[in-house]
Amino acid sequence: MSLLRPALLHPGAGLRARGFTLPELLGVIVLTSVLAVFAMPSLDGVFGFRDEAWRGELIAALRNARQTAVAHRRLVCVNIATGGVSLRIAAANPASACSDPLVGPDGQSVYATGSGTATALSPAGTIYFQPSGRATTDAAGATSASWQITITGQTAITVLGETGHVE
Repeated sequence: MSLLRPALLHPGAGLRARGFTLPELLGVIVLTSVLAVFAMPSLDGVFGFRDEAWRGELIAALRNARQTAVAHRRLVCVNIATGGVSLRIAAANPASACSDPLVGPDGQSVYATGSGTATALSPAGTIYFQPSGRATTDAAGATSASWQITITGQTAITVLGETGHVE
């Protein structure tokens, strides 16, 4: 009989609630709050390093594009987006378009991959590095321009049109 009805033998045994007590819940909330206060700033630093790495890769890609244009005496086109930067090179000189991908250090056609942080190019469009090293707004090299590339939370990158210098 005791196997069938244990609650009758021990009054109050069936009324016990399961779960956490109020002090236990408050302790977990306080502990979680303390960890959040100290852990969130360090995670923010990790995202900052990722954005800084994207900025460094973008600068390296721009400098490589200019040096390749001068060394190969060919037109090199740079397309910049939030997701990455891709370089293309003209098949012959003189050229009016970049037809062949210029692979990055890892052999991929996307030279560098973005961190997902907003990246803006002003003036918008493709950067054309001429065989002379100049940065222009068109493949013919008629108009040189200086670009500002802004990455949220980072110092802006400047490409000087007349020299193609990246700073």
